[in-house]
Amino acid sequence: MKFTKMHGCGNDYIYVDGAKECIPMEKKPELVRKLSDRHFGIGGDGVIFINPSTETDFEMEMYNMDGSRAEMCGNGIRCVAKFVYDKGLTDQTKISVISCGKVKYLDLTVIDGKVSTVKVNMGSPILKAADIPVVSKKEKVISDEIIVGDTVYKMTCVSMGNPHAVVFVEDVSGFPLEKIGPLFEKHVRFPNHTNTEFVKVLDEQTVEMRVWERGTGETLACGTGACATAVACVLNGLTKEEVTVKLLGGNLQIKWDKAADLVYMTGPAVTVFEGEI
Repeated sequence: MKFTKMHGCGNDYIYVDGAKECIPMEKKPELVRKLSDRHFGIGGDGVIFINPSTETDFEMEMYNMDGSRAEMCGNGIRCVAKFVYDKGLTDQTKISVISCGKVKYLDLTVIDGKVSTVKVNMGSPILKAADIPVVSKKEKVISDEIIVGDTVYKMTCVSMGNPHAVVFVEDVSGFPLEKIGPLFEKHVRFPNHTNTEFVKVLDEQTVEMRVWERGTGETLACGTGACATAVACVLNGLTKEEVTVKLLGGNLQIKWDKAADLVYMTGPAVTVFEGEI
């Protein structure tokens, strides 16, 4: 099986051309776990199959490293755009990609014949608690208290096609993410588990973020998490609509156009190496 290792701000995945590599659906979870293993496999935060689509230009079929299927990945979908353009599967710099039934529209910036950055229209943020989903008596979960371990946190919940809980903290770098992240992920208030962002606001246009991703653990970046963070910042009156989100693996530019109710994410896409396994 041929593959391409790629990353967006250090959020790395193994990419497979689903039109050429036909893997039975029932075998994919086990294959994903083996390939994602950083000691005994290729190593990555998961595996993304790029498939033909009758509805859009391409389909993104994404799996977390534990073999579970994920609805959306902001860093992953930018790399999908680079993969299909750089490999000549399309000559268009505006493409559409579907993942779990949701369509995203991407603008590709090409330098010297290769995609360098991608702007993604991530659609409208989902704020209704039942649709995220998160258990709450409120219709929208904004700065709502949650008890995790022995500590009371305040979270703002947003779905960008996948669930996120955004928590504002005073110290991001020193936050005990490996201890607290799993407790949020599998908390009883999240029926489908959740991704959790721990965020420090630096100024009205800049925030710092670490993320615990559902089914994976801490990653160097999370595109949908950065989008959810920007939305949460605006909802809490902490930043302007356009912010730079500083992640361990690099920066993402996020804008929530409130008038149109659309979130835009712009960031890099990088090919690391090609291989065969």
